[in-house]
Amino acid sequence: MIDDSRLPARLEVGGLLRACESAGGFATVLRKGDPDSGTILVIVVDSKGLGTLFERLPQADGPRLWQEIRHQEADKKQDFEEFLQRRASRDPDLWMIELLIADSARFDLNRR
Repeated sequence: MIDDSRLPARLEVGGLLRACESAGGFATVLRKGDPDSGTILVIVVDSKGLGTLFERLPQADGPRLWQEIRHQEADKKQDFEEFLQRRASRDPDLWMIELLIADSARFDLNRR
């Protein structure tokens, strides 16, 4: 059964890019996936240049919420990059977007 309530991935990505830019940040698409149903990974980069990876996951009560699934550590930056490469190699429909936001703690993905 198809979940008709989900926006096409290309529209969801576009909305995230605009929300980031309107908050004074910079957003870029690192990898384009399937325009309609691709999974979206969001990398929010903090002021130290470290990324936090978010993915929208279904909850037990139904809605899909953004959840942190991995955080880049300063002394293990390569591990984070390798994780992203593995995900991309396993899912050709995967989108990856990067958001550079000065006050990333105040940018709540679940309010977008």
